[in-house]
Amino acid sequence: MAFEFIVEALLARKQDKLWRKRHSLSPGVGPLIEVDGQHFLNFSSNDYLGFASSQTVAQAWVDGLSEYGSGSGASPLVTGFTQAHLELEAHLAKALKRDRVLLFNSGFAANQAICQALFARNNNCGADLIIADKLIHASFVDGAQSCQATFKRFKHNDTHHLNDIMARASASSNILIATEGVFSMDGDQAPVAELAHIAQDHNAWLMVDDAHGFGVLGNSGLGVVEQHNLSQNQVPVLMATFGKAIGTAGAFVAGSEQLIDYLINFGRHYIYSTSMPAAQAHATLSSIKANENPQKRRLLQTRIAQFKHLADKANIPLMASDTAIQPVIVGNAERALSISEKLKQLGIWATAIRYPTVPKGTDRLRVTLSAMHEEQDISALVDALQIAISQTPK
Repeated sequence: MAFEFIVEALLARKQDKLWRKRHSLSPGVGPLIEVDGQHFLNFSSNDYLGFASSQTVAQAWVDGLSEYGSGSGASPLVTGFTQAHLELEAHLAKALKRDRVLLFNSGFAANQAICQALFARNNNCGADLIIADKLIHASFVDGAQSCQATFKRFKHNDTHHLNDIMARASASSNILIATEGVFSMDGDQAPVAELAHIAQDHNAWLMVDDAHGFGVLGNSGLGVVEQHNLSQNQVPVLMATFGKAIGTAGAFVAGSEQLIDYLINFGRHYIYSTSMPAAQAHATLSSIKANENPQKRRLLQTRIAQFKHLADKANIPLMASDTAIQPVIVGNAERALSISEKLKQLGIWATAIRYPTVPKGTDRLRVTLSAMHEEQDISALVDALQIAISQTPK
């Protein structure tokens, strides 16, 4: 029988406590979600600032739908590129101090497009090199593994290891160093300024995937390049998404005039995909402009500090993160699932993240905080974590 491995693979996933399943959510209010008729405080959303449920952004969607309709109708190179897309790209390019910006339907598509276009099989790039942080997102890993360049990894945030790899690299190669700005599972930040210095020393390009930093970090919420005042020369390739702190969907790549023109002409994920709806682009720009007011970002930082303080008092071990992503390592998949289920019984939704999403032995609860959370919500989370952890054997 064809594809017999499917049954075996699914059985193994269940036996190893790594089974994945979906939950259908009903509309909630603020940080509350409803699942199967029960209500939970949601600590698993990437909507860090609450823009996904913002009336301002919702009205921008309505306005965009009224003006542009519900879809785009074609790829950007046919008839799918509208004034709304152009305005969003132009605003981002000016704010980020980049030559140009190009919109994508997802961060996954953008990361793949970068790898596959810069290291296309017909470019004779067998001697070229992609060097990525060990914990970079799966979308970039898949993109890097699907092209002709040699793909290497450096230890997480270990610039000494990166320097060792660079010292052995051919000076004539095209080299792309890649990292996340804020790491999606650990919540820590990359030493982007130091990485930029290493890249320039070796005539390489640095690419930053700032999916979890964009919207949250920096004086205007423009992410790690604003936070560290990094120029286009220092970070030639910047990718970020709108589906986290911005509260809509899609992604962008920012860089030089030549890079964007190259992606328009050779980025298959851009050329052959239907464009994001213009209404989405319109709502995204509205959200980015609303985020220029620092109120939500300041409130998020207050909630992060409160959670870390209360968790420390409760002897709940946290990782070294100052961002909205606050992982609680529990060590194995079965215990992570058990704690997550106990939290649900206490009205808390905090998803268990297991191998292969994270390395073996680092299974965890990935707690994410939002500006929507109230002070009492954070207190309830810490109390519930203390109970659930203490009642779950190691």
